[in-house]
Amino acid sequence: MVKYFLTRFLQFLIVVFLSVTLVFIIVRMMPSDPVEKTIAQITSTGTFLDPSDVEKMIKSLREMYGLEGSILSQYFQTWRRLITLNFGPSLSFFPTPVSSIIKESVFWTVGLLGVVILVSWTIGNILGVIAGYYSKKLPTAMKLLDLIFMIIRPIPYYILAFIFLVLFSYLIPAFPSQGAYSVGMMPGFNLSFIIDVLKHATLPALSMILLQTTMWFQSMKIISTGVTNEDFVIYAKYGGISNHKIIFRYVFRNALLPQVTSLSLSLGRIFGGALITEIVFSYPGLGGTLYSAIMSSDYNLIIGIVLFSIVAVSLGTLVLDFIYPLFDPRIRYS
Repeated sequence: MVKYFLTRFLQFLIVVFLSVTLVFIIVRMMPSDPVEKTIAQITSTGTFLDPSDVEKMIKSLREMYGLEGSILSQYFQTWRRLITLNFGPSLSFFPTPVSSIIKESVFWTVGLLGVVILVSWTIGNILGVIAGYYSKKLPTAMKLLDLIFMIIRPIPYYILAFIFLVLFSYLIPAFPSQGAYSVGMMPGFNLSFIIDVLKHATLPALSMILLQTTMWFQSMKIISTGVTNEDFVIYAKYGGISNHKIIFRYVFRNALLPQVTSLSLSLGRIFGGALITEIVFSYPGLGGTLYSAIMSSDYNLIIGIVLFSIVAVSLGTLVLDFIYPLFDPRIRYS
């Protein structure tokens, strides 16, 4: 067990190290300089800048963006910013620190992702194991569900989110079209605010839950179909054990292991889908904040969100690796 945990933790460190290094290299290989771009934006508004003031501003911006000094010192400074979560001030929300903006935005993203992962993974796996067990004689309802999921699965996140937005916000105005809560409402831990937040989160969550459920359903159906043909399941059938017990005690427990592994591998994809969905619904999570930062060329905020996202996804995968022995006892005794 100690060897297992140490190996997974070492993999986590390697992934974070390589990802941060790659981001550092890619940013510095970009043809546009963020400092020059910022100066160009200021001068494009018609503001006159004295040449001496421009030089001072360039120096200040390079320090603020962490571009001062040699490449090696900039690299170490990038790690220092990540470890201390001090990415400097945001240019578009100046002088608000980037860490404060991320702290406010990540609350909404984590809340949205938590619901999406929990609901889609649970529903998809339960429906999938039932469909897999009865694969040779599927009920009509299951066949119809399988057909619907096959049609929905290839649809991109943003297309499905746009369909939900048009259907349930404009044609049938049942849910709000944007934001996390109504304008003018004061945030607080009270029933009216919670209900309002849930109404605003319904469409973003449903668009992601539906797609993720189809993925878990189809993969669990394939896995459980194979497990159903195993000797111990056939023997249980001949032993007179009820189908309910065979499905959830024999098939589901054995088919669940690959799904836990797939969950850790799909965290990045789910996170990416959340970013796109937040942009479509103007949801104030990391996705919407990152979009605003890109549109306003907020260098510090872009780098801060990207680095934070890398660590968050890697850490989520590490946590799933640590709890994996709870699902597979063989690891505890290997």
